[in-house]
Amino acid sequence: MEVISQLTGNERVLAAFTFLILVCVGVAMAAAGRDDLIGTHGWVIAVSAIAGAVALLRSYDAPEPSATRLSEYYDDPSKVGIILTLIWGVIGMLVGVWVAALLAWPELTIDAAWASFGRLRPIHTSGVIFGFGGNALIATSFHVLQRTTRARLPDQFSPWFVLLGYNLFCVLAASGYLMGITQSKEYAEPEWYADIWLVVVWVVYFSIYLRTLLRRKEPHIYVANWYYMAFILVVALLHIINNLAVPISFGHAKSYSLFSGVQDAMTQWWYGHNAVAFFLTAGFLGMMYYYLPKRAGRPIYSYRTSIISFWGITFMYMWAGSHHLHYTALPHWVQSLGMAFSVVLLVPSWASAGNALLTLNGAWHKVRDDAVLRFMMLAAIFYGLATFEGSFMAIRAVNSLSHYTDWTIGHVHAGALGWVAMITYGSLYALTPWLWKRPALYSAKLVEWHFWLALSGTIVYVFAMWNSGVIQGLMWRTYNDSGTLSYSFVDSLVAMQPYYIARAFGGLLFLSGAVIALYNIVMTIRLPVPVSSDSASDIPLGLQPAAPVALAGE
Repeated sequence: MEVISQLTGNERVLAAFTFLILVCVGVAMAAAGRDDLIGTHGWVIAVSAIAGAVALLRSYDAPEPSATRLSEYYDDPSKVGIILTLIWGVIGMLVGVWVAALLAWPELTIDAAWASFGRLRPIHTSGVIFGFGGNALIATSFHVLQRTTRARLPDQFSPWFVLLGYNLFCVLAASGYLMGITQSKEYAEPEWYADIWLVVVWVVYFSIYLRTLLRRKEPHIYVANWYYMAFILVVALLHIINNLAVPISFGHAKSYSLFSGVQDAMTQWWYGHNAVAFFLTAGFLGMMYYYLPKRAGRPIYSYRTSIISFWGITFMYMWAGSHHLHYTALPHWVQSLGMAFSVVLLVPSWASAGNALLTLNGAWHKVRDDAVLRFMMLAAIFYGLATFEGSFMAIRAVNSLSHYTDWTIGHVHAGALGWVAMITYGSLYALTPWLWKRPALYSAKLVEWHFWLALSGTIVYVFAMWNSGVIQGLMWRTYNDSGTLSYSFVDSLVAMQPYYIARAFGGLLFLSGAVIALYNIVMTIRLPVPVSSDSASDIPLGLQPAAPVALAGE
């Protein structure tokens, strides 16, 4: 295989040793958990490692890669990451439409445990956040890291270990949900053994960044790398602390958290809100700060503002999670602290959104004509809207109406669909022709179709949830003259059905756009390579035949 032939002899030995360890761990889990669901995951790990080992052995004796490889950036992991991103996006959004349809038409359920809402819903959230979003961050961070440091990745093995190891974690998570394996923690449902594996993968990911930055030929560390590094480092901190748990035994999937009661709730929402902050915000801001200026052909409007925004977001977001626990047993001062930081957080958030939009000054004609750049512009707008709404909803009086209602669902999807997905698709559309050295995307018209499907789907979804959420909140707090509730919970459910139908339709529109994106990018990859392609400006500094070409936005 081409991937194996790119590895040096020492890297092939390291890969063989890694597969051997994984096979041993998988078989041990299967044996110890033969009467438990962990045994099934043991076989998943073992079979995956055996498949990798077989692929390695088939090309183990291939000639060592040529030294000329060092004159090019190492982009193959990014290429595979792009495809995995699009596949996970379709899977996660398809399941999302499924569970949305179940809320609108509960009678459509299948009489099987794996098809219940409680098992399908985390597949949607994890598939979109971690499968789609995580792969996009890994793929783009490898690309951005190399271009902004003018240095090749430090080796060929560790990027593949991170990419494939991360996707093994995603598979363990999704298959575990279908079987009923869960910690019942929002955005942190995989059990202890999957959590440990992710820590190993994440440490290697962090080391790639550090090793590349230490070898950089460019003295300045571009701001996109600041955001990517914050994403990697803080997510590791959040993941480890929130998932501290004691398993029943090494042969059982079930574990018990080290935290209990209000401490567990506080730790969970410190994790949950900062997963939004550093996974779904900081990482994708790094993406925006590189690909939007590159596509627009304009430098960042204010580089200083991007740095100030970085430190504001990094400091303030860490304190905001407790606003999810208003009117609970959490101490009142902790709730107020979270509310205050959430409101102040609007300043650095809007600084980034405004910086992105002002970067387009002098390039608005490109926004009009280029749907790819329009994706990025719309993402910045939704980022500004979602952060304003988040700060507003953190205020205790507003929270009393909005929390636990569909308004929160609408807010989350304004950020997930409008911000995260839009900047991801815009970046991948820009990146694909660059990586595969194609003159353009397969079809600009399909990008237009995707843009309008994504925008209309997001608007339908968010407006439906805003309306249903406000109605829910009002119905739950309406009293009659005798002092009792005017509406039962079932009454509120009946009132929600039209909005749930609208939500399912909006999700279907967005899913249609995701399918179009997958098709368009696959067809772009299959286009013939141009006879001549000048890549002299896209190789590491010091190995170029001519002076380096400055990148827009750097």
